[in-house]
Amino acid sequence: MSPADLHTSAKIDCSQGITRSSRSLRVLAILGFALALLGCQATSRGDVEAERPQARELVDLDDRVLEYAKQAEVRAPYTPPSDTQRERLARGVGHLLDGDLEEAEQLLATVGFEVTRLTDTASGRRYDEVAAREPGTKARWGRLYVNADAGVRWNVQVPHPVADRGTEILGARLLENTPGGALVLAGAHRTSGRGDAADVAHRTDSAFHAIVSELQKRGVPGLQLHGFARASDRPYDAILSTGAAQTAPEEAAMLADFMEGGELRVCRGWSDRCPLEGATNVQGKAAKRHNTTFIHVELAPEARGDENEAAQALTALSRLLSTWSDAGKQ
Repeated sequence: MSPADLHTSAKIDCSQGITRSSRSLRVLAILGFALALLGCQATSRGDVEAERPQARELVDLDDRVLEYAKQAEVRAPYTPPSDTQRERLARGVGHLLDGDLEEAEQLLATVGFEVTRLTDTASGRRYDEVAAREPGTKARWGRLYVNADAGVRWNVQVPHPVADRGTEILGARLLENTPGGALVLAGAHRTSGRGDAADVAHRTDSAFHAIVSELQKRGVPGLQLHGFARASDRPYDAILSTGAAQTAPEEAAMLADFMEGGELRVCRGWSDRCPLEGATNVQGKAAKRHNTTFIHVELAPEARGDENEAAQALTALSRLLSTWSDAGKQ
């Protein structure tokens, strides 16, 4: 073999060794990248799971709300939360509204509350329920239902479940009908506590008021649902007002127009002399301080039951909430 042949063979052997090493390195690099990618995906899934409430249920939202509201019929003793409990509850709800679920659950747990992710069997929409962990005194403080598939752009408030019969199911149906909303539901009959302790529409020391105030701080407009009995001075299907505010926002007039378009008789508290204008309503007063839209809605029995007037009221209220929902997307 000539020196030239030896030189050539040496080059070929060396080259083959480098080629095999390069291929091995490339394979190892690809495998490493793939494993790293899988690791990232696993972490991402874990993060997504961590951002969801640990407790989850498949429910009929109407039934869920009605079942809870029924407890008010018993008129069990009611004791409002302490200042510290209200402050922690409000902060927990604030974190939930801001998308910080971990902090929300930690704060809510300190007052005996938890977050449960619900999927409504009728609509397929998902909701986060803020409720007491156990039956008892805290279970009568109330609940919050928040649409989990969209940012909160409006809220409906039900301060007198059972007492203002039908307002609780109307609130649930409004939450179901329009995305981007929240339902704030009192948990006790308005006559349950000493004096007016459980009348949360006129008390600031309630979980109900603390939750509504958190929504108002974020500029979320709200409807508060009430019911009235027919009387000679109340020949209406609905009485609309703006609580403590002296002037009506455009949305209030819009709601009145929607209702009258459905052939409902409406008294407009900002331009007519109406009974039950909600001028002493504490959530209305808070809304004025926060410069947030608040509409006080009083409905006759037929407008919150199973009569045609109830369907017309539901349609009109849903149209207003849709307007708020669309405006919040912009």
